[in-house]
Order: sequence, then C-alpha cells, then structure tokens
Amino acid sequence: MLAGTKPLAMFCEVAGYCDYFPEDEFAPHVSSGRIVRREELYRHLVGGFITRCLYYALPSHEWRMEAAHAIQKAIFTGSRRGSEADDVRLGQLLGYSREEISAFMDHMRRSRYLRMQL
Repeated sequence: MLAGTKPLAMFCEVAGYCDYFPEDEFAPHVSSGRIVRREELYRHLVGGFITRCLYYALPSHEWRMEAAHAIQKAIFTGSRRGSEADDVRLGQLLGYSREEISAFMDHMRRSRYLRMQL
C-alpha cells in the first residue's frame, strides 16, 4: 500500500472467531496519516452473529472504503445476496488487475462447482 500499488486493504472475519487482524502492522502508518482506517461491525439477520471488517486506504482513496463498506453491509446484513459482480467490484476497489480478478473468479467458480459435486 505504501508503495502506491494497492489503494485499499480489507480484512473481515466473524467476531470472536479469528483474533488476528493486522492492526499492529498498520497502526504506525495510521498514526502518521499515511493510511486511513475504518472499522465496521455488521450484524447478520440470520443467526445474529457479527462480522468485523477493517478497511485501510490511502488518504486520497477513502471513497474506496465507502464503496466496499456499502457492498459488504448489504451482503452481511442480508439486504441482498452477494454476486459475482460484487466480487469483481471488490477486486477493483482493492486495486487488483483485470487478470488477477479474472483468475480469482475462475478459482471461485471451480470451488463452487467442486462443492456442488460433493
């Protein structure tokens, strides 16, 4: 991120399930103003569990945090189902290339297909 190759980082886990978030690694850069931090908690309609998301962005890319938050909030709170278009958009917001996003989507499609075969 600091080299300017990735404008946004995003970390999401079910609260209480995973204790590792790279907050310590980002903290000095957030304190210095080189990176902006945002934390959101999303309560799921089904089950009531909470997903914690941390977003880190370069200061001129805070709009990416807002766009990623809008997608994640809609999906995690059950307003709508996630889609391939959401995955592609999140990849774009995170700064991945078209090729990297395409490879990820191919992997996701294969994974879904394999799960359906079980």
